[in-house]
Amino acid sequence: MEVLSYLLLGLVQGLTEFLPVSSSGHLTLGQAILGLGEEDLTFTVLVHAATALSTVVVFREDILGLVRDVFTSGESGAHARSYTGLLLLSAVPAAVLGLGFKDAIEALATPKFVGAMLCVTALVLLLSQRASGGNRPLGAGRALGIGLAQACAILPGISRSGSTIGAALMLGVSREEAAKFSFLMALIPIGGATLLTLKDLMEQPAAEAAGPWLGYAVGTLAAFASGWAACTWMIRLVKRSNLAGFGAHCLVAGILALIFG
Repeated sequence: MEVLSYLLLGLVQGLTEFLPVSSSGHLTLGQAILGLGEEDLTFTVLVHAATALSTVVVFREDILGLVRDVFTSGESGAHARSYTGLLLLSAVPAAVLGLGFKDAIEALATPKFVGAMLCVTALVLLLSQRASGGNRPLGAGRALGIGLAQACAILPGISRSGSTIGAALMLGVSREEAAKFSFLMALIPIGGATLLTLKDLMEQPAAEAAGPWLGYAVGTLAAFASGWAACTWMIRLVKRSNLAGFGAHCLVAGILALIFG
């Protein structure tokens, strides 16, 4: 049963990291439903690393292109440096909020708070559904605006992909670019959160850090596979302007969490 629980949580992490339904919110609710108690830091590090790796695999050509061109001259080099700078700029708000208020934010991870924030996510998705996007260039201002939306998603129950893609569309960015930028910028906070959790894990006694490694392995593989599938699927959905169903899901899940949490 324990292995099955980790399998389910790995699937939840991978799917909800990229689908606009809040991975942190669903993990909080999932752990409460499965009765796993407090957060398992080892498992958290593993599944976050797995979802980051799935992003790298999906966008491997874009990432390799940026790495290859960022140190070159000419137009391609200038574009690579500019785009990399926008990605780093977008991470600043989340870094400030996450590092400055880490303990306070973690204390909010209760089923009822998650339920309320899932309802907010539903509203964001429904509003972004009405935004047609455009062809405006990203630029520093829009990148920072998308970064502020990502910072809000540190709150458990607020979808990171939903808020960042929604913000990008409302700022006039094209649907394809909104999805690409949203998922590439996610690598920075996911990587940062993984390193912070790893630091907390290393401060634990060895006996506390040890765990059911079969469950960890199964859950990590599930997070990678489902993250890969969800990321690919989400790119297609954004292009088709089809996010209303996720808004309905968040609304129903949020109401249920408020009632039964």
